[in-house]
Amino acid sequence: MKVNTQSVNFNADVKLLAFIQKRMDKLDLFYDKVIKSDVFLKVENTSDKENKIFEVKVSVPGDSLVVKKQCKSFEEGADMAIASLERQLKKKKEKLRAYL
Repeated sequence: MKVNTQSVNFNADVKLLAFIQKRMDKLDLFYDKVIKSDVFLKVENTSDKENKIFEVKVSVPGDSLVVKKQCKSFEEGADMAIASLERQLKKKKEKLRAYL
């Protein structure tokens, strides 16, 4: 799956980009009709420790799923967001099977 990753106001590390790509590739196991996915990495200028925002938009035929998580690290946000996407994609696949 092609993952477009954009880091806003900072340069993302190669290890982080590889981690995100690896985790997003696992989504193909749950729903194989994913068209594209966009990942946005943002850092808020606050004194709060949970200032990293991981936002992902996955385009599937006829719909798009958006998940936004705010955590202490991008890796933690990626894990939480992708787990949420897994549930949504499984639900979407079940609905499609009900129509067949």
